[in-house]
Amino acid sequence: MKLITGHGLDDVLAWRPSGPVRVREFLADAQALAACLPAGQGVLNLCEDRYRFAVLFAACLIGGRVSLQPSSQSAPTLQRLALEHPGCFAVVDADVDTAGLPTLRFPDLAALPRPAVDGLPEIDEARVVAILFTSGSTGLPQPQAKTWGRLVRNGRAEAEALGLDRLPHVLVGTVPVQHSYGFESTFLLALHGGCSFWSGKPFYPQDVIEALEAVPRPRMLVTTPYHLSALLASELAWPALDICLSATAPLGGELAARIEARCGAPVHEIYGSTESGQLATRRTTDGAHWRLLPGVVLSQENDTTRASGGHVEGQVALSDRIELLPDGRFLLHGRHADLVNIAGKRSSLAYLNHQLCAIEGVRDGAFFLPDGADEGGQGVTRLAAFVVAPGKTAPALQAALRERIDSVFMPRPLVLVEALPRNSTGKLMRETLQALYRQHVATGGSA
Repeated sequence: MKLITGHGLDDVLAWRPSGPVRVREFLADAQALAACLPAGQGVLNLCEDRYRFAVLFAACLIGGRVSLQPSSQSAPTLQRLALEHPGCFAVVDADVDTAGLPTLRFPDLAALPRPAVDGLPEIDEARVVAILFTSGSTGLPQPQAKTWGRLVRNGRAEAEALGLDRLPHVLVGTVPVQHSYGFESTFLLALHGGCSFWSGKPFYPQDVIEALEAVPRPRMLVTTPYHLSALLASELAWPALDICLSATAPLGGELAARIEARCGAPVHEIYGSTESGQLATRRTTDGAHWRLLPGVVLSQENDTTRASGGHVEGQVALSDRIELLPDGRFLLHGRHADLVNIAGKRSSLAYLNHQLCAIEGVRDGAFFLPDGADEGGQGVTRLAAFVVAPGKTAPALQAALRERIDSVFMPRPLVLVEALPRNSTGKLMRETLQALYRQHVATGGSA
């Protein structure tokens, strides 16, 4: 399969502050970089700039290497990768602590000898070209090998599901391209869905607005509920937007409606996992049901749902509780790991978080089941909650919660914080919440 299937050599693939980059220029950059990479099969692609990431990924494809894409750049994660992939090295374009790994600074592409490009390179579709890693939100990040053919089909399937194969958009992403969502919805959509992408990774609301203004229409914002909430709270004027795509956490219908009212564009969500790739989409304001991407099939045995077909590598067991509906639709009922059972009553952390964040004045919040939550071995489980709600008191929030949830799920303690320790994709890692909980218990605070 070709390295790029959604564009011709003279089409625009990327947008940088200096202007558009055509496929021919991109391939010249990739071939030039491939020629100067040191020996080593595994390459940790830690480039923050989306264009540099793309050039390095393509250079690995051309040079027969494997792109390692950890979702976390913590020292323990990188040290573990070094042990599991002997001889690997990191490529960076910013000051990053690579935990002692051999490290190459991304070179000045203009200074490299640039070969002439007269065609699109062919890549063996059965070859493992990338290893992505789960987020580690419930444990250690796990490696997921991806073959080239499946990645190509992933990009094409998403483009078809979102209608981008008929009208390609410019993609502006707030999520890291190493993360499976950012990788699929900004990079693969460009290579194999006919779209192009903005090179930056805007994070703060003003940066997102400026990035959107820097590219032509039609344009799609690839982001998270966390970033969308921040954009709404900023009250900045949004430039014209044609599609908004969200993932990494559930997006409430009320928030989606407010976003559509603000930007005038439909808000879609995409569902999947690092293990399976993307599986389904929905327009949030149309209802709770999801529709599968072309070729994907779900099957169930007892409480386990498996995905297969299309671009999915084999049979993948999903971590979510799923209700299958007719015509390839389904409903999500939360993650198996989110289920809590207290005094014989069941709920999910996702539901409790929704109720917490729906309270007026709450900007962000999360329930948490701490390690050792059985108080004193008495068989009584206690949840905790962390809340960002300037101007609100813990007793007032507790009173509002009592009107929304069963008393057995009331958090003790409820901790007011200035901000939650979300990562670059807006997720809350269990280990960071556990550390926050220990810090709170150590200070003796309660609510």
